[in-house]
Amino acid sequence: MPDTPTARDATNPRRRAQRRKRRLAVAFVLPALLLLGALVVYPVVFSFGRSLFDASGDRFVGAANYTAIIQDPATLKAIRNSTIWVVVAPTLLTGLGLMLAVLTEKVRWATAFKLVLFLPMAVSFVAAGIIFRLAYEQDPGRGVLNAVVVGVHDTFEDAAAYPTARAREDQGLTGSAGGPYSTGEAVRPGSSVSLGLVGVAPDAMPADAKAAASATPGGDGIGGVVYLDFAPGGAGTPGKVDPGEKGLPGMTVEAVRDGRVAATTTASADGSFRFTGLADGEYTLRLPAANFAAPYQGVNWLGPALVTPAIIGAYLWVWTGFAMVLIGAGLAAIPRDALEAARMDGATESQIFRKITVPLLAPVLTVVFVTLVINVMKVFDLVYIIAPGPVQEEANVLATRMWLVSFGGGNDQGLGSALSVVLLLLVVPAMIFNIRRFRRSAA
Repeated sequence: MPDTPTARDATNPRRRAQRRKRRLAVAFVLPALLLLGALVVYPVVFSFGRSLFDASGDRFVGAANYTAIIQDPATLKAIRNSTIWVVVAPTLLTGLGLMLAVLTEKVRWATAFKLVLFLPMAVSFVAAGIIFRLAYEQDPGRGVLNAVVVGVHDTFEDAAAYPTARAREDQGLTGSAGGPYSTGEAVRPGSSVSLGLVGVAPDAMPADAKAAASATPGGDGIGGVVYLDFAPGGAGTPGKVDPGEKGLPGMTVEAVRDGRVAATTTASADGSFRFTGLADGEYTLRLPAANFAAPYQGVNWLGPALVTPAIIGAYLWVWTGFAMVLIGAGLAAIPRDALEAARMDGATESQIFRKITVPLLAPVLTVVFVTLVINVMKVFDLVYIIAPGPVQEEANVLATRMWLVSFGGGNDQGLGSALSVVLLLLVVPAMIFNIRRFRRSAA
């Protein structure tokens, strides 16, 4: 038998060992390749193919679904929101992470501080969404953020005394719900007027309220009483001060003449009030609307205008620790001799930060920023859970829009698949950029 190269290879122990190693490597890698194909490659190929068919999946429509993406107002709104997320969230997170990483170097309990900031990463997006959905509640009694906002507001601005009070019908006061209320008949100096209101619950009455009593007008004044025209047990005569009825202290009363406020006074503990020094003529007594203004309810965090910033705020809470830890690791790797040399040359801490620290951290900052860009493009849980149903469309991003179109009532998996392909095409360049950065840093 001739001594051919093939025969020599077959008898070469080294080559046989190499072939065995290759076969062993293939045997180990094959399960991962099969899993990757089943979970990644096949869904991508199937989604692209499905995007070329209509909602039923029976009729080929070509690029019609991709055309529908740029024609659907709801989808365009989702693209706009996704753009806001990509621009705002990674920028804020990278900046916050950098600031906190630098500050923690100067904190004595830096490890504990980092641990506290990193803890939200252990909370799932579903749990974080539920937490912030409750925190953003409009009712100050349930939403912690509005409880704080209302508390601060009420500290600097007094709330209306009687937001639920209203005039009793056909008893001399005219006006719509919420005020102002005015006397229907003109009043002259020397007269006394009773202004009866209803709608104030017993537990809402001021603690200093006393039994209603009218003030004497005097010759050049107008006196009267503003009171709760409701006696305990429902007894009494409407429009008349009865025993057991209490005054409404703190109620502002105005004397109006010719459309202008001539005088203003405030009811005392028994509801009595008096205007003095009035010129002769006819006046109208008015209870201004400020007496009946609804209490401040805080900020509508989940309204159409603020829902996207509110959800981004929840995202920042979860991911700030991630950015801080990664940037802190890069900061720890910076040569300290460069910083000390700059200090010895007279550079201020601000100059060191801007001209040395940030440039040396640029590779780390870039990786953190791009990683966050990839992450926010896929954000779904927070948007879906935090945004209430009526404003869901205002908060939608591409991922939530894709799910709603496909499974959340739209039942158009052709359009949903097209959205998934668009989302993939947007994410892939950022992933490639990040992979190349990792390879260059490892080289």
